[in-house]
Amino acid sequence: MDWKNLPGSGGNVEDRRGRGGGGGIAVGGVGGLIIALIAMFFGIDPGAILGGGTGTPQTQSQPAQPQADDEAYQFVNSAYRSTNQVWGSIFQQAGRTYTQPRLVLYTRGTESACGAANSAVGPFYCPADSSIYLDTSFFAQMDRQLGGGGDFAYSYVIAHEVGHHVQNELGIADQVSRKQRTARTEAEANSYSVRLELQADCFAGVWGSKVQSVANLTQEDLREAVSTAEAIGDDNLQQQSGGRVVPDSFTHGSAQQRVNWFMKGFRSGDANTCDSFSVPYRQL
Repeated sequence: MDWKNLPGSGGNVEDRRGRGGGGGIAVGGVGGLIIALIAMFFGIDPGAILGGGTGTPQTQSQPAQPQADDEAYQFVNSAYRSTNQVWGSIFQQAGRTYTQPRLVLYTRGTESACGAANSAVGPFYCPADSSIYLDTSFFAQMDRQLGGGGDFAYSYVIAHEVGHHVQNELGIADQVSRKQRTARTEAEANSYSVRLELQADCFAGVWGSKVQSVANLTQEDLREAVSTAEAIGDDNLQQQSGGRVVPDSFTHGSAQQRVNWFMKGFRSGDANTCDSFSVPYRQL
């Protein structure tokens, strides 16, 4: 993937790396372990997954200046800016205005409007402040724990979180929250979360489709992203945690579902194909 060729526009990046900071999310028991594993790989916000997510925005000190000569910064900024261009164009064609999310880079720990975050949480989107939080060391963690990685796989992580912002912009996230509050069972509430996550995967695929030519994506790049989508399926994460696979507890979708919905967006390049809410649940 030639990420330096990615087109980009706008951007609001706050670089908090090197400040230290801290804060974490306490979880306990086997259930908490599974939730933490799931939260670590592409959540909307960890507070919401753990029953919170209604925190008050935290006051931050003056943002550090981005390090333009830092390759990690350049890579993340390039991928992020390209999502702004892609979604800005898609929204414009639909007669809407796209409000770009903020991207916050941090080291070890920081505060968000959804509560404290640390590097163990992984990248997440906080709807309360329309921000994506990312500790860039997560990419090395992907390599170690998922047995792979690569620039396009890393970009998929960013594009997935941007997908959650798109859902927030369209009011989809709010609709899902309302449905979850009135769900009769935990399994039903989880099913809405799965649909939300699969749609974000599909939106990430749409972004990939839009940039594949300019970024000179190869079949190997695509395999990297697909391998990542498989590795973070709820069934695989539950098996890795030493527990049994419990489909009713899924909140992000199975490995096959995540691959299918990412590829649906990638093959079509059309966000209209990403309506995971109109498909019978067992056919997702």
